[in-house]
Amino acid sequence: MPTCARRWLLLLLAQLLPVAVLAAEAVVTPYGPVSLPFELHQVAGTPVYYVIGQSGVPGADNEGHTSNAGFVVTDGGVVVFDALGTPALGYRLLQRIREVTDQPVERIVISHYHADHIYGLQAFKEHAGNPPVWAQELALGYAGGSAASQGEDAQRRLAQRREALFPWVDENTYIVPPDLTFDDQTSFEVGDISFVLKHLGPAHAPGDSIMLVKDYNVLFSGDVIYKGRVPFLDSPQTDINHWLEGLDYLVGLQPQPDYVIPGHGTPSADVSEAVAATRDYIVYVRKAMRQAVADFVPFDKAYNAADWSAYAGMPAFDASNRGNAYRIYLDLEAESFE
Repeated sequence: MPTCARRWLLLLLAQLLPVAVLAAEAVVTPYGPVSLPFELHQVAGTPVYYVIGQSGVPGADNEGHTSNAGFVVTDGGVVVFDALGTPALGYRLLQRIREVTDQPVERIVISHYHADHIYGLQAFKEHAGNPPVWAQELALGYAGGSAASQGEDAQRRLAQRREALFPWVDENTYIVPPDLTFDDQTSFEVGDISFVLKHLGPAHAPGDSIMLVKDYNVLFSGDVIYKGRVPFLDSPQTDINHWLEGLDYLVGLQPQPDYVIPGHGTPSADVSEAVAATRDYIVYVRKAMRQAVADFVPFDKAYNAADWSAYAGMPAFDASNRGNAYRIYLDLEAESFE
């Protein structure tokens, strides 16, 4: 079916299906129904909660729910970390917050400005009193300070998502820029709970940042850590060397976090184990491509000769692995001429 016809069919179904029918299979939101499970998890003994996305590439099969997000309930309000990949998912996250507390959303921290983590901000802007959005200052190169100043990458991705994720992302979806930014590190307190934000990018993205909930020693890592799916390395802004330095920083944190919630995949009580899931993949791809570049082996031949069996069964392998390898091959090739 042509893309335009599929878009109109989905829109028609969303408009025509009775609410009672939708409710049996999905939760209706102002931005369209969400049919996927949206289970809320709690870190034991803490006021820290999170939801886990499906480990794959955003599409109609997962309704754009591929990333993780979470929140911390305090006596002074709720601190949210990331907002998910569609306005409907952001609204579902807000609904989950309201099931736990009636405290207002005090602020939202965004780990980095990629589509699968930010489109849900629209729901918080329109239905949660427009709480301030915090991000590392390099996010402004993508999101700008207003719709008029948003970068070309942001607009291209939004156009792509309006096709791939229609009707959950449509012509009414917009990018919410950060209200407040920080440079390398900042700390704040809400309701007597202390938080630390630390910039570890450019890594996966320029503004990659983590949030440590100090009083409970829980770490939200954003996409510095992928666990349970192939990481995405194929971006012009990705800095592999700095990414690896950021992973080393996490392993060296003292005290070590008791619990890590990654940007994608399953949480872990072991920082080293969580880091290894991402680092081992990056190191393996670099090793395979470095030898090929050193021996002047063409990329296609090098890629086909590499043993990808350890990763071939992971989510996002088919969509990301070849592009990841090619990106690293080109980077290493450029380095060889320096």
